[in-house]
Amino acid sequence: MPDCENDLPSVLVVDDDIVFCEVLADALISRGYQVATAHSISDGMLKAGELEPEYAIIDLRIGQESGLELTRQLHAQDPNTRIVILTGYASIATAVEAIKLGAVHYLAKPADADEILASLHKDEGDSSIAPADNPLSVRRLEWEHLQKVLAECSGNISAAARKLRMHRRTLQRKLAKRPVKS
Repeated sequence: MPDCENDLPSVLVVDDDIVFCEVLADALISRGYQVATAHSISDGMLKAGELEPEYAIIDLRIGQESGLELTRQLHAQDPNTRIVILTGYASIATAVEAIKLGAVHYLAKPADADEILASLHKDEGDSSIAPADNPLSVRRLEWEHLQKVLAECSGNISAAARKLRMHRRTLQRKLAKRPVKS
């Protein structure tokens, strides 16, 4: 292991859950990484400018902000930064957008440090993953559609609600719920 901290691979962890950030940072440090944490997009970009991270682990929802926006900014700053999106609100729409914006992987929470590190270093897809046996439920299809429209509106809930012809508070309530399993 290198003696100098600057020789360690660098990771930026951005999540509004402070405890999660600390636990993940400790786990990454114990595995030989230099880690910086942030809890907002602006703080994440500030830390990225200082650290110039090789890797970034970004929560999809950072308070009221979208981790997709941070993914876009980080990728524009350095296309070589390997980015993984973590989320408790996984959807097909946000997974597709994350990859289009420069993420190399998209993981549903809970994920441990070893799974996250493996995804940061994984370069190829896995063709052995079997397609689902059953189609998505109506509730899951609704969730996926809401996420798709929200992504089309760049995370703007008011614009998405107008597009869906739905009251903004109704959309917020639906988005605040955890997605239903298939």
